[in-house]
Amino acid sequence: MSNQDPSRTRRRRGSTQPTLKEVAAAAGVSSITASRALNTPERVNEETRKRVLEAVDRVGYVPNLVAGSLASARSRFIAVIVPSLANAVFIEVIRGLQTTFEAQGYQILLGNTDYDIEREHRLVRTFLGWSCSALVTAGLRHTPACRDLLEHCDKPVMEVMELGEALDLNVGLDHREAGRCMARHLLERGYRRTVYVGACLDKDYRAGLRLAGHREVMEAAGREAPLIELDRLGSLEAGAAGLDRVREAYPQAEAIHFANDDLAAGALLHGFRLGLKVPDEIAIAGFNGLALGQHLTPRLTTIRSPRETMGRQAAEQILRRLDGKRVTRRQLDVGFELLVGEST
Repeated sequence: MSNQDPSRTRRRRGSTQPTLKEVAAAAGVSSITASRALNTPERVNEETRKRVLEAVDRVGYVPNLVAGSLASARSRFIAVIVPSLANAVFIEVIRGLQTTFEAQGYQILLGNTDYDIEREHRLVRTFLGWSCSALVTAGLRHTPACRDLLEHCDKPVMEVMELGEALDLNVGLDHREAGRCMARHLLERGYRRTVYVGACLDKDYRAGLRLAGHREVMEAAGREAPLIELDRLGSLEAGAAGLDRVREAYPQAEAIHFANDDLAAGALLHGFRLGLKVPDEIAIAGFNGLALGQHLTPRLTTIRSPRETMGRQAAEQILRRLDGKRVTRRQLDVGFELLVGEST
């Protein structure tokens, strides 16, 4: 990442994990003092403890939390870190991971970041400290400190949900192309004034990638690509609010491209209550291909992402690595499917 701290120790991914001796050297103390600062902090002064903790972060040291003879044993659990446990999208990915891992005798430990990458860093440190066999994260964006941990982790690291420059293994889809796909569909249907509605795009940055693809197509066609950004992540209530804001700010809008199906479904239901005719008065499109959108009237036009398949394929790649087999393709594109409903 461009904001990487240059003072951090850089290592080749998969190289030997930093040791307590390295932490002690970086802090200018003995190994015994470094150990005390981490395990019995009341036995060292505050200044020494602070130097040791700064050295831990600088060299990327992860203390092994598995005691005794278990420390050298191979664990049978795999850490999975996702942005939300309330979102059906991530639940389906987890299902694909879990069923595939359990079939081979592995269990998963779940971590929820609530879209907070600082929290992701803490979870990664904790799970690596418990000697997980592998680690799965949702997304490619991490804090510099978290990226350091993952880069010199000697376990398989799988990044899912999107495609890009991965640290190790990667299974996902091209979100920018998904945004282009829906924008092309709306133009082909004759909609010339379309508003993109997303929520908290600094956190839900994959929706921001879809917005970028949407804008690229619209601007190439000589059309504007206005954005309304909500301050609540995808929900039916937020979708209803998004519809109201579009009608107020862009009364001539012909279509709304929502960042996800939760927002789009909320807008459809709200439009029905208002007596709006969809798509005659305004067209509505989403993303994800959730079952809810396919049971509404009119049926929602959306892009379906193969989430459970994504989880399954990610697990299969990790298992190959754990079994000592060669992984010939470090990146897998699961693709997506445009589902054209009656809402456009």
